[in-house]
Order: sequence, then structure tokens, then C-alpha cells
Amino acid sequence: KEKTSPVAYYNAPSMDGNRPGVFYANMAKVATTYKWGMKTLAYHEAIPGHHFQISIARELKGLPTFRTVLPFTAYVEGWALYAERLAKDIGMEEDPYDDLGRLQAEMFRAVRLVVDTGLHRKRWSRERAIAYMLEKTGLPRDDVVAEVERYLVMPGQALAYKIGMLKILELRDRAQAILGPKFTYGDFHDAILKNGALPLSLLDQMVDRYIARESG
Repeated sequence: KEKTSPVAYYNAPSMDGNRPGVFYANMAKVATTYKWGMKTLAYHEAIPGHHFQISIARELKGLPTFRTVLPFTAYVEGWALYAERLAKDIGMEEDPYDDLGRLQAEMFRAVRLVVDTGLHRKRWSRERAIAYMLEKTGLPRDDVVAEVERYLVMPGQALAYKIGMLKILELRDRAQAILGPKFTYGDFHDAILKNGALPLSLLDQMVDRYIARESG
């Protein structure tokens, strides 16, 4: 399983609550696992990232079941990328080496925007994508191969991550600009998280309702 898995991933809890959510970190090659990247990885996959968001969605009351389980990639992965940035914004990465891990992750996401587009729009070969990612990220070859093969079979997924993050940041900037001192992270995050995963157009509407409610 380690050979073909990404650096890390998260499995959500069961619907009945008997099996917990699990964050897996791939330890196939411990020597190439950078300690300074582990906090950002944990923020993405666990709290305040995937585990936090998905667990809240599973526990929502009064919604149809599909609203608590249906994933929209731009929302779910956008939240996880936003969680990395949020950790920095609220002081959870005081050690400069931990922030280096966050910045390296940002570089990785920028590179895979190029790789995803290259493969599916520019018709790059698998080998060209691997070579580009190796050159630009400096990641171990096995990790790069696993990532590129993932993008090959999931067109647009890497793009959706970043689009979702940018949208949530845009919505946060909007709320802060309009609400001023009335803005709180907690209320904003409630508006983002307490409706389950949504298409970004509907998420935009939810945040506008929150702004109207708080400003009134």
C-alpha cells in the first residue's frame, strides 16, 4: 500500500461512529520524510483540515444524508489547503522551520497546477510531467511518480484544490472588509462548515447570508 500511496491521506469515520477517522502518513522512506513539513501535513489532513471539516459534516442534524457525505473536491480540498494557511494566520506555526514546511507545500501545489494542466490540456507525457515535478519540487522520485499517476487518472483534481482555497480566502477577505470589528474566525468558519460540502457558488451565497446577518 505504501508504494502507491501519496505522502499522506485521510480516511473519514464510519457513518455510525464505530470506526474513527484516521490520518495516514506514509513512512515507506522515513529518511526522505521532512520533519519540518509534518505540522502542515497534520493541519491539512486532521485538524483544522479534513478530519475537522468531515466530522462536523457527518454530525449535522436536519439535513438530507447526501448533504453530510457528498464531497465537492474544490470545497473539501480547498478547506484543507485553507486550514494550512489558517494555522499560520492564528499563530500555530511559530517555529520558522514549520512555516518552511507550509511554504514548501505551497510550492508543491503551484507546481502541480502546471502538471495537471500540462497533462490534460497540453498533452504532456507521463515522463515529461515527472521530470518537471522532480526539477521544481526536489521531492523524492517515488513520491513524484505516485503524484503524477494520481493526476493522470483524476483530471482537474489538483486545480480544484487551489481554486477552493482561493475562494475561501476571497470570502474571508470580503467578510472582514464588510464586518470590520464584528468579524470573528469562529462565526466565519461556522458559515463555511455548518452546511456540509457545497459547490462554491452556493458557498458564496452562504457567506453573503452570514455577512448580512452579522452586519444587520
